[in-house]
Amino acid sequence: MTKQDYYQILGISKSANDREIKKSYKRLAIKYHPDRNQGDKNAEKKFKEIKEAYEILINPEKRTAYDQYGHSAFKQGNSNSSFEHHFGNSADFNDIFGDVFGDIFGNHQTSRSRRGSDLQYNIELELEEAVRGINKEILIPKLQKCLACHGSGSHLGKQPKKCYSCQGSGQIHIRQGFFSVQQTCSNCQGKGEVITHPCMSCKGNGRVQSSKKIAIKIPAGIDTNDKIKLKNEGEAGKNGAASGDLYIQISVKKHHIFERQENNLYCEVPINFSMAALGGNIEVPTLDGKIKLKIPSETQSGKLFRIKGRGVNSIRTRRVGDLLCRVIVETPVKLNEKQKELLRELGNSLNQQKKVTNNPKSKRFFDGVKKFFDNLTK
Repeated sequence: MTKQDYYQILGISKSANDREIKKSYKRLAIKYHPDRNQGDKNAEKKFKEIKEAYEILINPEKRTAYDQYGHSAFKQGNSNSSFEHHFGNSADFNDIFGDVFGDIFGNHQTSRSRRGSDLQYNIELELEEAVRGINKEILIPKLQKCLACHGSGSHLGKQPKKCYSCQGSGQIHIRQGFFSVQQTCSNCQGKGEVITHPCMSCKGNGRVQSSKKIAIKIPAGIDTNDKIKLKNEGEAGKNGAASGDLYIQISVKKHHIFERQENNLYCEVPINFSMAALGGNIEVPTLDGKIKLKIPSETQSGKLFRIKGRGVNSIRTRRVGDLLCRVIVETPVKLNEKQKELLRELGNSLNQQKKVTNNPKSKRFFDGVKKFFDNLTK
């Protein structure tokens, strides 16, 4: 039985951010939670599907794997294959509200070292590059760890001092009547420490703006809107924290011959009138060179011919798509007098056929037109 797409389960687009994922999950989880639908097996099944989809899409690594390989990324034997322990019916509404609302609206806990921001780099590929795969080198401008102070922000050999405003907690408490409000310390910005001797290179920031060359491998079969994740290649974290990740957003240029739809390639091949009527062999292009295609006699314009295994190798299923060639019968132009006379003779010959066997579509059309007007005059 084919599993439903995780994005469809949550009712979100493939470009949805974490906030949109969490909001959709919260809404659906509350609707189908077993506590609200006791005895309803369909609701229980739906809740498990929603939970599974959320667990995958909210995790950056699992989401990247799913976007690239689909459900096959989590089949038996894969380290991410078992999810059953996440889907017990004992999950209550506090779990849902606590996890989701806490992330959506933020919490008041602060960290003295914060992971660096994720970055996205948009790269445009030729169709041939996307189909066959290619190695690329890109230049990424980003904040990197200061080498002079190793990301601490302090001059080498000097240590930060405990913040006198918050006594190192990073938080201050302000009493307003009966209430006590906790806020991030404005003196140390929640770090709990103050740099008294800032690094000369980074001015106490711990990070410097620079550019880095990164070699990336584009896998064969990748397509527009696919993403490649490069771990720890994002911006450096503050105070020596871990770097974020770099996401390579793929866009494939429009090709002058082929159009890609999933793993199939489409192209239009013009043929002349005599070839369409009498048949013959023509050469059609593929990404690997030309091949011969047999055109049967009496071929109509728009006829689609399928050539097996000449499409794209799927990055998810490893199945190769097909090449579909649509033949277009081209009306000849700039005819000389002899050619025009030959066509006039052919036209006269066709018109003289009493049974109109040479143009069955025309006969059906005009018979239908005649019947239409006859019905109007009744």
